[in-house]
Amino acid sequence: MRTRVNLAPHSFFTVSCVVPPVVQFTSVGRKDTLRNIEETGEFVVNLAPEPLFEEINATATDFPHGVSEFDAVGIEREASLRVEPPRVAASPVALECVLHSTLRLGDSTVVFGRVVHAAVDERVLVDGHPELALLRPLSRLGGNEWGTVAGVREIARIPYERWRQERDG
Repeated sequence: MRTRVNLAPHSFFTVSCVVPPVVQFTSVGRKDTLRNIEETGEFVVNLAPEPLFEEINATATDFPHGVSEFDAVGIEREASLRVEPPRVAASPVALECVLHSTLRLGDSTVVFGRVVHAAVDERVLVDGHPELALLRPLSRLGGNEWGTVAGVREIARIPYERWRQERDG
C-alpha cells in the first residue's frame, strides 16, 4: 500500500525500550498519523530542531484529511533508508520505525515503534555522540507551549555502596 505522507508534532513521545529499540508516542483521537501507521505499519520520528520552529508549529494546523503537511508548509523531505515514509531533510535525527503494537487508552492510542534505522547528521556529533547544543531540540509541551534547551546540568549517578558510606559517615 502506498504511504500517505503527513507530519504532526506530538507532545507525548518517549523511549519505551532500549533492547530492542522501541519508541512511543500518543495520538489523542484518531488522526491521520495514526491511521497511516495502522495502514502501512511504518513511520518516522524526526527530531524537531529549533531552527524549524515556525514550520513545525505550522504542521499542527488542522489541515483537511489527506493534505500533506510537508507540501502545505514547505518542508523538504528525503527518502528513508529502511521504511517507505520520508524523513524531514533538515532534521538532524530521524528514527525510522516499524509498528510494534498499539494500546487504546480512553480517547487516545499509544503507538509503539521498533526503530529499524537511526539517521543522525554527522554535523551534530561530537566524539561519536549527539551534542545537545548542536541538536537544539524543541519539545512540544502541549497547547501552545514549546520548550527549548536553555542549559544542561550534568551529575553522575551515585553507586549505592558509596551513597550508603556517605550517609553513614
